[in-house]
Amino acid sequence: MKYPKEYLEEIKLRLKVSSVVAKTVNLKKRGKEFVGLSPFKNEKTPSFTVSDEKGFYHCFSTGEHGNIFDFLMKTKSMRFGEAVKYLASEAGMQEYKFSKFDEKKEKRYQVYKNIYQDFQNHFHEKLFSSEHKNVLLYLEKRGVTKNTLKDFKIGYVDRNENFYEILKKKYNDDEIELTGLFYKNEKSNKIINRFHSRIIFPINNLTNDPIAFGGRVISGDKIAKYINSPETEFYKKGKILFNLDRARNFRVKRDEVIVVEGYMDVISLYENNIKNVIANSGTAFTENQVELVWRFFSNPIISLDGDVSGQKAALRIAENTFPYISENKNIYFASLPISTDPDDFIKKNGREEFLKLIRNKIDIKDYVWNKYLEKLNLSDPYEISRFEKYIKKLSNNIKDQTLKKYITEEYLDKLRSLTPNQNLKRSRKIYNFKQEKILKETKQILERKNNLNNLEIKELSILFMLIEFDKLFHARIEEISKISFSKDDNEDFKNEIVKLILSDNCSKEIIMEKFSTSHKKLIEDIYLNSNVRLIINRKNDQEIINIIDELISDYNKEIQQKKIESFEKKLLENFDENAYSELVKLKSQINGE
Repeated sequence: MKYPKEYLEEIKLRLKVSSVVAKTVNLKKRGKEFVGLSPFKNEKTPSFTVSDEKGFYHCFSTGEHGNIFDFLMKTKSMRFGEAVKYLASEAGMQEYKFSKFDEKKEKRYQVYKNIYQDFQNHFHEKLFSSEHKNVLLYLEKRGVTKNTLKDFKIGYVDRNENFYEILKKKYNDDEIELTGLFYKNEKSNKIINRFHSRIIFPINNLTNDPIAFGGRVISGDKIAKYINSPETEFYKKGKILFNLDRARNFRVKRDEVIVVEGYMDVISLYENNIKNVIANSGTAFTENQVELVWRFFSNPIISLDGDVSGQKAALRIAENTFPYISENKNIYFASLPISTDPDDFIKKNGREEFLKLIRNKIDIKDYVWNKYLEKLNLSDPYEISRFEKYIKKLSNNIKDQTLKKYITEEYLDKLRSLTPNQNLKRSRKIYNFKQEKILKETKQILERKNNLNNLEIKELSILFMLIEFDKLFHARIEEISKISFSKDDNEDFKNEIVKLILSDNCSKEIIMEKFSTSHKKLIEDIYLNSNVRLIINRKNDQEIINIIDELISDYNKEIQQKKIESFEKKLLENFDENAYSELVKLKSQINGE
């Protein structure tokens, strides 16, 4: 029996090809694609490429080509059904069992989907009719263009529209009832369209099928401003996010997505060409939803409304998702001014100001710390005690054991800095001033760190070792001299230290004294961003020398890789097998093969 097309499609949408292949092949990012050694033959030069954007892998050595199902079948000797079961589990989906129940459910889904499609198309067309000029005028005043109305298939349901009778010509009462689009008025015994007198926003699943609606009134009636479809067999609020079906198309370009509260927030950002945006539709951001988002974006940014309820919701999201963060799954927060939402903010301040706010995001661990610190009375030992227990409990719940260790240590350091020498009587006013200064400095440090690439971090690591272990560099001074750093400041500083080493007049103290003014910012960056500073404690000289050798080797490989990428850029503009064969020859020359 065949798997439903939608089931297979959703597996492919939830899983990146690179994430599946990377469990077998060591992949390296090259532009929009990934490359690695072929799993189908022994080779020294990579000829195997993976494209998440196109959804396939291709091996130029053997001609093997396919999707994630093909990859498992060819590399793990799985049958198609086994590959589907395995990948469904990886995607967080239930196994499809081909039981009679599953077959009936699939038939019900097809009918459900078709009813929603008919409902959407009918009321989308109605929106543009002459009788609803007032609705179009309202949307126009809200800054929504016709193109966006068409992109999102937004519609309007008239109070007197009797679409139920139209649907009955194609579907029976039970099938229509399953959708939740209508309900029976107990007093009048009439069938009522749930979304009457409302603008409707289709909520799609990952395969772009409408499975629910959000509805908004435009009049001043004393009814709820927004409503959503009720939960049905095929719509679970805690597992769906508005606009994720469109936003996921941007995962190849960037690893961020902005999470807002409402439909109009999404629409406004979309109108301003910010399209990697989704909404939780005013409901709690569940574990299922964040796991779903992480399958497409490693770094979601929460930007809920700036009112009290929005900020409380943001803090709940932080607390609920904190246990699940890891080195590849983080969450950031961008706070809006009080009493504004993303829709208001971008209309008033414009796209660039909103993007600036997003760039000033802070990660989940700092967000939680700062939020609770705002309310902390530092002169009250009982409050501090409760705060310490809460922070320890929060960090202790992190499932990633390595990350838990480092975040716990960071929190403990911060806790110690709150009450040095148990001096709990400092005024809150003084502390807030100092804390504000610390947060400002931390923000500046983060901005500087985010602007560094891998090559620059390696350069800072080498400079760190030069400062700390100048004597161990005597035997490698020629290798260091031959290296040409990518940044002029780094290169100049390296050459200055090399001169001191060659003159036998070098030590950390001399370097700091001589360059503490002229290279102050660079020295700060070196000690903040060099990766090796965390692993050199309690190492003997030989271990330090090994680290130095590895750093130099890695740096030279990185430079070599940059040369390869330069060749690739020229050769892969018109990507074909002949171009790639030429590239392989160039790689062989660079690698000396």
